[in-house]
Amino acid sequence: MRGDPAAVPVYSSDAFGAVVEEIRLAAESTATVLILGESGTGKERLARLLHAESERARGPFVGVHVAALAPGLLESELFGHERGAFTGASARRAGVFEQANGGTLLLDEIGEIDARTQIRLLRVLQERALVRVGGTSPVTVDARLVCATNRDLEADVVAGRFRADLFYRLDVVRINVPPLRERRADIPILLAHFVDRFTARYGRPAPEIPALVATALLRYDWPGNVRELENVVERLVVMTRGAVDLADLPARITGPLPPPRLGLPQGDVDLPAFMDAIERELVIRALERSSGNRSQAARSLGITREGLRYKIQKFGLDDV
Repeated sequence: MRGDPAAVPVYSSDAFGAVVEEIRLAAESTATVLILGESGTGKERLARLLHAESERARGPFVGVHVAALAPGLLESELFGHERGAFTGASARRAGVFEQANGGTLLLDEIGEIDARTQIRLLRVLQERALVRVGGTSPVTVDARLVCATNRDLEADVVAGRFRADLFYRLDVVRINVPPLRERRADIPILLAHFVDRFTARYGRPAPEIPALVATALLRYDWPGNVRELENVVERLVVMTRGAVDLADLPARITGPLPPPRLGLPQGDVDLPAFMDAIERELVIRALERSSGNRSQAARSLGITREGLRYKIQKFGLDDV
């Protein structure tokens, strides 16, 4: 690798390994790259890897989250401005395209830019030059562009929210990043990686992760992806001493459990009685999992404590 070894993502799955290989192939060129994936999947990390593996690794890597910028500031942030271009512009300022000269520019959440900025961005890509806000003279730029988004840009093009000509300019090399639920083999190595990071950061001993807890982490779908896993591990390192218990995990991870496989009855069925049997089993599991803590059991089932008390009485589970 030409650049920073820390840019290499942590993974063990074949699915993410294929993405890394695509990034390394793309790094051999200066083509524009579009990285697509859900929030928290590591799109910025992949953009940094692309930069580190490229001939531009000695140049700057500049990343900007365009959705975090107010529409009135976006053009100035991207393209720079001249002194006096607007109130408060007391001096000339280079935008991120100029700041990334000789290196790589990441525009994160590119699908959020407004129509006016889309037109200006298209012109920069076509001409490899820009005009600062309030300026008249073109400024040549030489930044390798990488864009990332969790939006469906093709659907946005059809709906008229995103310019088709700009989309085709950006969609030269497309990298699709799978969510964490589709590469569960990465969870153990990411878990260990984040434990090491946060124990070093906070000077704490590494918590023990029992098999039952590890299984819960592996089964959870992680809608927030790697970022959510990172936040959960940080919480465990900070708040847990010794072995981690299921009760130490957020309730969204530990429950409710999917319905048990009771087997569907053949022929006529007493549907209320059948559904009661499933509900009774789930309540029993929640109470056992929480060691009889009714508040915790109710949270894991997504109901109130009063609702759980009613079900305990209904199913005769006072002794569980």
